[in-house]
Amino acid sequence: MTIWRLIDSGPCDAAYNMALDEAIAISVRNGDAPQTLRLYGWEVPSVSLGSFQKITDIDCNYCERNNIPVVRRPTGGRGILHGDELTYSFSAKNEGHFSNGLLKTYRKLSVAFYDALQNMGLPVTIKMEREAGRNLTRSPLCFKSTSYGELSFNGKKIIGSAQKRWPDGFLQQGSIPYSIDYGKISMVFKNESKGISGLKELLPDFDREMFKKRVKSAFEELFDITLAVSYPSPREEELARFLSSEKHLKQDWIEGLSKHASFYNKNEIPKRA
Repeated sequence: MTIWRLIDSGPCDAAYNMALDEAIAISVRNGDAPQTLRLYGWEVPSVSLGSFQKITDIDCNYCERNNIPVVRRPTGGRGILHGDELTYSFSAKNEGHFSNGLLKTYRKLSVAFYDALQNMGLPVTIKMEREAGRNLTRSPLCFKSTSYGELSFNGKKIIGSAQKRWPDGFLQQGSIPYSIDYGKISMVFKNESKGISGLKELLPDFDREMFKKRVKSAFEELFDITLAVSYPSPREEELARFLSSEKHLKQDWIEGLSKHASFYNKNEIPKRA
């Protein structure tokens, strides 16, 4: 039986969340770790922007006044206000189940979450059509439209996901809201927040620990693997601390002005002394 890793980090600060996802992706691509599913949360409500998104899409003054950290994801897509939710990342090499490019990889992972939500009693659907570019960019808010391979229920997007790809592997990050702070979203993204729902609204008896178990089981059944509960390696934690301080907390990176993209190259990561 093939063994992959499951890391449940619990709530972490925003910059470290992004840095650890990136460090794990580097480790997996280097062959130092197997394919890895990470589940985590956020110490405080935080905003993440897509890697190429304009910071002017959000009200930075509001975020600063209300102590809402802002970070930029390694992956693409649009803005998310993270809070009461399950966030996931999945790091893998471009081989085996994931050797057929972005769209097929994206859909395979969507099926795992589709199965988990169906087993929770929520009859979600997977979108199989691709939207024209203008339909995907009307709102800076991730959950305002559903793109190919994403899950929705009654027209409302349930999971927002995006990928960063390299020649040898990829990182996918996703947000699964449990509840929505509609007022805060409207203020952060300078627009209305109707048409968004969290799982607690849709499933009155929702149990977050049960949901995580359903996600684990869905991955194991779909990919015919075992997810072994694990922790980041000391090297991954070391690299995450470095990336957090030297990249993800840097204002030029957050504002989209930085050339820190070189850190994505696994051959340019700092070596141990």
